[in-house]
Amino acid sequence: MAEPLPSLMLPASSWLRASTHRRWLDLQGQRLLDFSKPSRVDAGFAPLDNDGRLTPGKPADTILTARMTHVYAVAAGRGLPGCAPLAAHGVASLLGPLRDQTHGGWFEGAEQDGKRPGNGRKQAYLHAFVALAASSAVVQRIPGADGLLDDALSIWDRHFWSEEEGVFRESFAADWTDEEAYRGANANMHSVEACMAVADVTGKPLWRHRALRVAERFIHTFARNAAYAVPEHFDLDWTILKDFHKDKPTDDLRPYGMTPGHFVEWSHLMLKLEAALLRADGTAPSWLLEDAIGLFHRGIKAGWARDGAPGLLYTIDWSGEPVVHNRPHWCQAEALTAAAALLKRTGHAEYERWYQTIWDYIDLHMIDRRQGGWLQELDRNNRPSAVVYKGKADLYHAWQATLTPLLPLAPSFATAIAILDQ
Repeated sequence: MAEPLPSLMLPASSWLRASTHRRWLDLQGQRLLDFSKPSRVDAGFAPLDNDGRLTPGKPADTILTARMTHVYAVAAGRGLPGCAPLAAHGVASLLGPLRDQTHGGWFEGAEQDGKRPGNGRKQAYLHAFVALAASSAVVQRIPGADGLLDDALSIWDRHFWSEEEGVFRESFAADWTDEEAYRGANANMHSVEACMAVADVTGKPLWRHRALRVAERFIHTFARNAAYAVPEHFDLDWTILKDFHKDKPTDDLRPYGMTPGHFVEWSHLMLKLEAALLRADGTAPSWLLEDAIGLFHRGIKAGWARDGAPGLLYTIDWSGEPVVHNRPHWCQAEALTAAAALLKRTGHAEYERWYQTIWDYIDLHMIDRRQGGWLQELDRNNRPSAVVYKGKADLYHAWQATLTPLLPLAPSFATAIAILDQ
């Protein structure tokens, strides 16, 4: 890939200006890609354990398959061997054994011994990743990707998008009845990411404008009014459910309380949305930058080194006190991505310091140089843990953290790679 400077506003001493640092990012990304290649199974991709071996008894997982398809499609665009066939396997799996051939949409995983994993519901979170995967695969002309994207967008539009509310609905029964009486920030956050990618690939600004509507409600309304602490759980009347999952504080998708890692993840998404709108329309709301800055600082204050040790913790309660002190790898990845985005957008040296601080933490605590990959979770003393996340299933968050510092804020991953590598 060509190596243009991400921004002319970067401080002269920025790591992002250093060719050595950019090569280091490339190397770390390639190591992650290689570590996750054994996750391929007949029906898609399945989770790996800490040693990089398939977890016994675990069938192909649809969210994991969609994420792997997205990552390996983008990596294929960089000319990395072995990645295009893995992306093609993911597309074939999403069109085949993971898809509901009767009602449409996607199951949570592959059938095993006559049963499928999960609760049988069609989830917005999962379908956002299918749309993201399909859009990335289309850019790389992966066989079947166009049909997969058409199918994903039809389902997304028909069942999940709420035009009245300007958000994505949460879940349904397998036959699209029994809508869940819940609105969630997490599924909508990842839908913002997918909407921007889809808009770039299809050329349809509708999806970009839907991303803006989602951000307006969850961030510019609820989070801004809470000094940028992002509420996660709502009922259908948009009442915040403050006790939601109080009995499940370590839930991996909908934990009790608030998640500082999501504050910072929303932060860089606001900057990417601003850049996407400016690139396409020449104008963007000023609040996108304001909210991005507020989200980052609130996330760092709420979650970084709250108990003396470095790292961004998992959750806090409504008074801002830590609930789950463990440090998931994805929280660190999203924090450094936000720091890099703010650095490129503003040029402020403070974000360079955070970018370096977070990478130092990941390098010394999370990169597993013995068994490969990143440790998915550390406890409050930065020792390996598996309270929330077991094994090393996730490639998506860590790998994107090695790539986003090298790219402009817009367009999205697959499209940006295609442009830069021309």
